[in-house]
Amino acid sequence: MSFDAHQLDSVLLLGSVVTLLAILAVRVSSRAGLPSLLIYLLMGVLLGESFFGIDFDNAEVAHALGFAALVLILAEGGLTTNWREIRPHMRMGCSLATLGIAVSVALMALGAHFVLGLPWELAVLLGAVCSPTDAAAVFSVLRVVPLPRRITGALEAESGLNDAPTVVLVTLVSTGAIDDHGIVAMLGIIAFELVAGTLIGLAVGFGGAWVMRRAALPSSGLYPLAILCLTVIAYAAGAAVHASGFAAVYVAALVLGNTDLPHRAATKSFSEGVAWLAQIGLFVMLGLLLSPERITLANVGTAILAGLILTVVARPLSVLASAVVMPMPWRDLAFISWAGLRGAVPIVLTTIPLAEGVDGSERLFDIVFVMVVIYTLLTGPTLPVVARSLKVARRSEPRDLDVEAAPLERIAADLLQIKVSPVSRLHGVEVGELRLPPGASVALVIREGESLVPERRTVLRRGDEMLVVTPRKLRLLTEERLRQVSLGGRLAQWLGSDRAERPEHP
Repeated sequence: MSFDAHQLDSVLLLGSVVTLLAILAVRVSSRAGLPSLLIYLLMGVLLGESFFGIDFDNAEVAHALGFAALVLILAEGGLTTNWREIRPHMRMGCSLATLGIAVSVALMALGAHFVLGLPWELAVLLGAVCSPTDAAAVFSVLRVVPLPRRITGALEAESGLNDAPTVVLVTLVSTGAIDDHGIVAMLGIIAFELVAGTLIGLAVGFGGAWVMRRAALPSSGLYPLAILCLTVIAYAAGAAVHASGFAAVYVAALVLGNTDLPHRAATKSFSEGVAWLAQIGLFVMLGLLLSPERITLANVGTAILAGLILTVVARPLSVLASAVVMPMPWRDLAFISWAGLRGAVPIVLTTIPLAEGVDGSERLFDIVFVMVVIYTLLTGPTLPVVARSLKVARRSEPRDLDVEAAPLERIAADLLQIKVSPVSRLHGVEVGELRLPPGASVALVIREGESLVPERRTVLRRGDEMLVVTPRKLRLLTEERLRQVSLGGRLAQWLGSDRAERPEHP
């Protein structure tokens, strides 16, 4: 197959137009409270052979490109995750990603076989591909719902960790390894791959951080590239020794993202842009892979019933079982059950049996595709209503501090940008009353579009934006102090931390 410059021109034109439209569609989807994946999938279907005429039915290529996109998406998830915030909730996240996955797969397989009439192989595959949640789908919707960290931390940890065991399980089932080795051996293989992948991720993460702290690269733009390469190395190294590459890439990215490295803000922004590009390409490609003429009423009915089993039975019971390691209020568990959005991950996982030529794999792909679309449309827009009904949504309060690295090469400093929200108790507090750690200071206050250099007696007002410069080693203490005053007012130092936690509840 030849490929010349004229074809390149056409590909670049079409690709750039589709990408630009997909980027602009993010605004539309966020306002509607829908994950952008639905728009991207629709774009792929419209570009396909049934409408625009692009013929794409290569399952092997889709499998390979889908995994490549997931690597970049998981890398961005680890690099942008705040370990300090999710650490208290990692037990619940790990439980959801292991015990919860096992319970969900078992219940879905039983329901798919006895209720939907699928053969056991397809039933287990359906349970395995539908059980993991999708980080991109979950957080594109949760951004508009103010939730306490105990819920967002659990959901974030789950979505980052649950891809690894399900990829291993789907691969073993699709290749017939269960028949060759048995269930006990399969469980041992999964455990080995997860543990080995985690260890490889830790090694690459800490080793890469050691190298990057000592590397004096000539351009700041090289640091994000180098760090993203390290995360991909973790995946490739894990896959090379038959460990879980997905566990390795997420753990390595989590370590690198929470290590004191140069140009962290640039790295975060770069990884977010790359992840968005990967998501757009992934969803459009999966839409291309779908043939609308295969979507029969029987497949739609099966998808609806499978989604009901997952949403009403498998997901709630898996969340309940996972809470054994970390009991939570029933309202929190109910919301976590409803917020388990499926996105690209289940559809990508169906490309594994497609590539392996498993009998009925095309039907499995169509069922999962339809189920993801229908239940994302059902679940996504209702999350704010469900959060308010269960009384787990917080009142609008100050956003987390946005941190940007100051362009000061000789001193390690961070620039914190804080906006005083309408309910923040920073309102009425004098700058001197903030009592920031020694070395940290409020450099600028922006009020109604005008900037002013504050004095100790300058009083903060609602809507103000502050720029706070702090030595990097004191950044966490500075953030904590600002949050305390925002939640407890000028007396936060004497009210203690308990008062600061109260605004998480209505």
